[in-house]
Amino acid sequence: MCAVTGRNYSRSLTAIVAYLLRPAFVVLLLGLGILTGCGIGTPALPPTPTLAPPPTRAIATPPLPALPSPSGVSATTPAKPALDFDGNRAYQWVVDQVALGPRITGTAPHVKLGDQVLTELAAKGWVTRTQEFSYKNTPGRNLVGVKGEQYKDIIILGAHYDTRRKADQDPKQPDQPVPGANDGASGVGMLLELARTLEIERIEKQVWLVFFDAEDNGDLDGWEWIVGSQRFAASLTISPSAVVIVDMIGDADQEIWLERSSNLALSNEIWDVAHRLGYEQYFRKLPRWSILDDHTPFLQRGWRAVDIIDFDYAHWHKTSDTPDKVSPLSLLRVGRTLEKWLEK
Repeated sequence: MCAVTGRNYSRSLTAIVAYLLRPAFVVLLLGLGILTGCGIGTPALPPTPTLAPPPTRAIATPPLPALPSPSGVSATTPAKPALDFDGNRAYQWVVDQVALGPRITGTAPHVKLGDQVLTELAAKGWVTRTQEFSYKNTPGRNLVGVKGEQYKDIIILGAHYDTRRKADQDPKQPDQPVPGANDGASGVGMLLELARTLEIERIEKQVWLVFFDAEDNGDLDGWEWIVGSQRFAASLTISPSAVVIVDMIGDADQEIWLERSSNLALSNEIWDVAHRLGYEQYFRKLPRWSILDDHTPFLQRGWRAVDIIDFDYAHWHKTSDTPDKVSPLSLLRVGRTLEKWLEK
């Protein structure tokens, strides 16, 4: 210790100090390196060296072998990096769909696309289901991907994956099929990219991705509109807390207005998220169109449903509805909005 207290020790201490302070003895102690301030008899430590900052480039090291977990104790799983919606990936799905040719209900390209959708959903960890039906002697098939079955609350995101067999709005080629880049493929591409990025643990709800068949051939040869979604909504024995339909959302000249028949409170929730993300120029918070679309059968059953649709599309039901009219940025804005709305 540095200080010794008590009278009985004062004389002895004085004598000892006088002896130790003799020049010869001090020199000896210094030579031996044992006179160190308060710690007499403690060897002097070398000064702490100043370390240079580590190199900025990481040095690769072989991974350590995993240690087995004790019985009954789960190993800690490293957190997965967050996945963000990628508009370019969604756009590539648009291009790939159009490359198959027109995806008219009951045709080979349409069936092939349906199989691809189911394969992609399964590869991303979604439980896949189908709803087969027949309409006017034509086979139809609704496709479903489900995640988060441990949660009771259900949210449905939907889009149609069929295309119109006649471009009846095209003044030059009204009998040709519609390529369906925006009207069909854009919604499908966006849902498939969400299948990659959605984190159910953050959503804490059960999510259904539903791809509706036989939506887009109404008023042709006696067909009705939205056949697949009508069949699907009528078959449900559960009550979803929200249904969100995306249709024609890839227009490069994007303007998405509030659809008049949609649930206003749910619409405001989604549009508010879009505005917080800086997309107020593209998500216009004013009503414009009232549209019969895949959200309608869910509204008719009393469920909250919204149609996100850019109906101001110059190439609607024309042969010019091709991938060059679709923008990855438009897909990004809608996809990121729904991603953030779900993961709030």
